[in-house]
Amino acid sequence: MACKEQTVSIDLQPQGLPPPYPGTQQGFPAEQPRDFVLWSLFNVLLCQKLACLGCLGFPALIFSIKARDRKVLGDLEGARSYGTTAKVLNIIGSLLVVVAIAVVLFVYFWRP
Repeated sequence: MACKEQTVSIDLQPQGLPPPYPGTQQGFPAEQPRDFVLWSLFNVLLCQKLACLGCLGFPALIFSIKARDRKVLGDLEGARSYGTTAKVLNIIGSLLVVVAIAVVLFVYFWRP
């Protein structure tokens, strides 16, 4: 007797369930929002140590962590909103650190 090869395929996505990623179309994942956690952590450490502006970096870090939590839970709109807020706060904190360092250097090196 001749043996026939048979192929077996298993559908891993059960019928009737939503796609595996929230916000997907035809199986492709939606663009993940950014959370800016590393930039926020850098700003917290930099604001605390260099410019003595300790409390300015913490709100950005809090919003970054909230954005990461929302992204893990699948709420992409909430993550995008918190990520945008963290980005704006990080830009403001970075600019204030640069201005503070420039003022300190200007006062230190400019002696009449």
